[in-house]
Amino acid sequence: MALYVEGLSKGAADVGMAQFQEMMRQQLESSMHAELEKLLDTTTTGAEKEVSRKNFEGFKNLFHRFLQVKGPSVEWIKIQRPPEDSIQPYDKIAARGLPDNVADSLNKLVVVKLNGGLGTSMGCKGPKSLISVRNENTFLDLTVQQIEHLNKTYNTDVPLVLMNSFNTDEDTKKILQKYTHHRVKIHTFNQSRYPRINKESLLPVSTNLSMSGQNSEGWYPPGHGDIYASFYNSGLLDQLVAQGKEYIFVSNIDNLGATVDLHILHHLVSQPNGKRCEFVMEVTDKTRADVKGGTLIQYEGKLRLLEIAQVPKAHVDEFKSVSKFKIFNTNNLWISLAAIKRLQEQKAMDLEIIVNPKTLDGGQNVVQLETAVGAAIKCFDNALGINVPRSRFLPVKTTSDLLLVMSNLYSLDAGSLTMSPKREFPTTPHVKLGSSFTKVQEYLTRFESIPDMLELDHLTVSGDVTFGKNVSLKGTVIIIANHGDRIDIPAGSMLENKIVSGNLRILDH
Repeated sequence: MALYVEGLSKGAADVGMAQFQEMMRQQLESSMHAELEKLLDTTTTGAEKEVSRKNFEGFKNLFHRFLQVKGPSVEWIKIQRPPEDSIQPYDKIAARGLPDNVADSLNKLVVVKLNGGLGTSMGCKGPKSLISVRNENTFLDLTVQQIEHLNKTYNTDVPLVLMNSFNTDEDTKKILQKYTHHRVKIHTFNQSRYPRINKESLLPVSTNLSMSGQNSEGWYPPGHGDIYASFYNSGLLDQLVAQGKEYIFVSNIDNLGATVDLHILHHLVSQPNGKRCEFVMEVTDKTRADVKGGTLIQYEGKLRLLEIAQVPKAHVDEFKSVSKFKIFNTNNLWISLAAIKRLQEQKAMDLEIIVNPKTLDGGQNVVQLETAVGAAIKCFDNALGINVPRSRFLPVKTTSDLLLVMSNLYSLDAGSLTMSPKREFPTTPHVKLGSSFTKVQEYLTRFESIPDMLELDHLTVSGDVTFGKNVSLKGTVIIIANHGDRIDIPAGSMLENKIVSGNLRILDH
């Protein structure tokens, strides 16, 4: 290459380099297309081939855009704070009250839960949505109870749609049979299945379409931004539009605060036609625990989601600052079905690519190309952020979160968790359980019963610790068992502003 540009003017050299890069891109793309065709030829079933072909069309588009990307997707200098009216306080929306015909609004709604994740990070096999979180109820049970309660209360027909991945589809469908007599219609569709690509060659690591053996690691679900294409391709979107549905409420199935909010729904359906809001993102105030969460910015005249992965290294601390970026995305989204259909048909859905590097079990370095559902906000008309109470963001990602939602801090009513009125402050305590509690099964064996946490501010537990029945924790409690030691907190103990360390064993005699 150096020989080729030697003696040329800088401009000509730049042109030469650009042409060379374009040639390399085209070469990579044609190699990728050839490999994908080879993969399609490895199946004998027409149905599998058709589904994979559709998936590969989406992947080719993502791969093409990945090769085009030059430098960061945002220029820091162009970032502006969103205009005042583009993020509305929830109280202002709720102050308008509700109409008499709430049922009319609800009949235009579909609830969509992102159900592609496994429970592996909590030591569980199978879909995360099937983990028990409260009184033997799973995430999925609570979701079904919430929607059934709405349908019975208002005599409506709000359906539940689950976006599964190839990791969760089979197990989820088996369990859905238990809801046949509930007053909720449940539909499912599958997220795409994309090939992981070798970090060096940028070609697929799989040799055929099967999911078994060595090939099982060759595939991945490409992030929740895939919802638009896979929902549209499934035919379900058109089916729901034909039934008179207008909006979907999308959220992560492990966010127990993401219940249908009638005030936000009313705000959406009551807008005049020309001003119809096509996309609402629920945001909430950042705390120190949320510094990595995506935030809303104004960029080139549009409301846009800024994720930490898009932030230049020099500005990461600024991004994490609670004073400059005060809110973060809860991933509770309200989106117009007609707008999704329009954008899909116009091929106008432009989502930033998240490049996710992974190392497979055999040590091979691969890349996953993913997108996020909230990144589409910039594509929709009259998009809006609504700053909601923190109670609408109650994700269960770890057993520390699980301890909170299993405790008396929350009461359960018709599938919805609400903070107990007996707690004096509305904030949730900060809970940090050590590695001995990571797996759900092990965590459960360490509590004879869940402690009373109504007056707890902060709990840290580290090492081999167990809790007897009817323990009460108040203020700040820190329990640290040194390596090789064990601490048994006796039944009926009340710990208030205490540090417990060393070795405390309660022996039966």
